[in-house]
Amino acid sequence: MALLEVQGVSMAFGALMANADVSFSVEEGTIVGLIGPNGAGKTTLFNCISGTYRPTEGHIFFDGQEITGRPPYDICRRGAVRTFQVVRPLKEMSVLENVMVGAYCRVESPEGARKVAEETLALCGMEAKGGLRAGKLTIADKKRLEVARALATKPRLLMLDEVMAGLTPSEIKSAVELLLSLRQRGVTLLVVEHIMEAVMPVADKVVVLDGGVKIAEDVPRRVVEDERVIAAYLGPKFASKHKEMAHA
Repeated sequence: MALLEVQGVSMAFGALMANADVSFSVEEGTIVGLIGPNGAGKTTLFNCISGTYRPTEGHIFFDGQEITGRPPYDICRRGAVRTFQVVRPLKEMSVLENVMVGAYCRVESPEGARKVAEETLALCGMEAKGGLRAGKLTIADKKRLEVARALATKPRLLMLDEVMAGLTPSEIKSAVELLLSLRQRGVTLLVVEHIMEAVMPVADKVVVLDGGVKIAEDVPRRVVEDERVIAAYLGPKFASKHKEMAHA
């Protein structure tokens, strides 16, 4: 069953068409990768889905209900939440307090928010850092905090915008393990990612954008063999390497 359906979405900024007639679905309980070269329109599409932008054309459905143009807080409360490529924690607040901010989406009392935040930090492997100031964290921990704050809203769909950018190989491995554990817990994931080695082995399906247009939507092993994807994004010298990853 499709938890998210994007139907013919276009987003124009004056004469610039950032997304053009994009359609795809995200089935419940899956990990879907959204990839493409810089400027392909991935983050713009995230902004349309999460309510930051109202699409110029098209419709977006979450759990069978249309959410096109709904405000971000409403979409979050319905169970679809996103992280941001540039992480901006509340620097003077503690890690625990940052996650409590997300928890208030579901609970009203400070005690309830603290309980949710503590459980979420444990899930993300950050329970020992709850008392630290968020502004003092490393980039890797700030990105993990961003995920934890989103998870504290108890989402059914978690949209991740380049959460692995700038991480070391060991940090990427840890991030991938977190994604897989979230799927096991029933969270559906839509992931924008440039690090192909991370997203290809775990994605159930990959959607590829180029110039705001969807050029492919398929399982990873077929996407990396698509001539349009190779020409637009992978490049011929990387094609064989990515085929090996997708078949691994």
